[in-house]
Amino acid sequence: MNQTLLIIDAQQELIDGNLEESAVINKEHLLGNINLVIDKAKQSGVPVVFVRDLDVAKGKGKGFQVHEEIIVPAETKYFDKAATNSFHGTGLLDHLKSQKVKHVVIMGCKTQHCIDSAVRTATINGLDVTLVGDGHSTTDSDTLSAEQIIKHHNEILHGHYNVEHFSVVRNAAEDLFHPIHDSYR
Repeated sequence: MNQTLLIIDAQQELIDGNLEESAVINKEHLLGNINLVIDKAKQSGVPVVFVRDLDVAKGKGKGFQVHEEIIVPAETKYFDKAATNSFHGTGLLDHLKSQKVKHVVIMGCKTQHCIDSAVRTATINGLDVTLVGDGHSTTDSDTLSAEQIIKHHNEILHGHYNVEHFSVVRNAAEDLFHPIHDSYR
């Protein structure tokens, strides 16, 4: 099965915060899990794709780049986006289709925005998704803590489906590149 590891908005300034936004919750744990899953992807021959948000650090400089603690494989593909949805206006879906990808493993930031929209968009576009439950993060909202947002999304996105394709939530320590979707079909 052709697969891709899709890491969304794992950018320096978004993860660490800036003068206007706080750092994401459990950032060290997030960074460690991203590196763990990247290593698993490399061992499994699974390509890595990063999506970067052009709003972060105004789309330039160190703050815009993938976080310095993430070990980025040399052959990594990048897509830059101007919208919340990683698939909108980026060429990401065309790239995945050209590679005959059927399964994406998703990680990154922020849970209730870019992660949620990517999981849902992927399933309606013919992809099975594994969301890494301990591989995405966010900040508090006005009504919910970051912990509540993450827990809620892990619950609602596990089993989210669009008839033929759906998402499951698994943790970084699991064998993510051996998808379990067929056991639910």
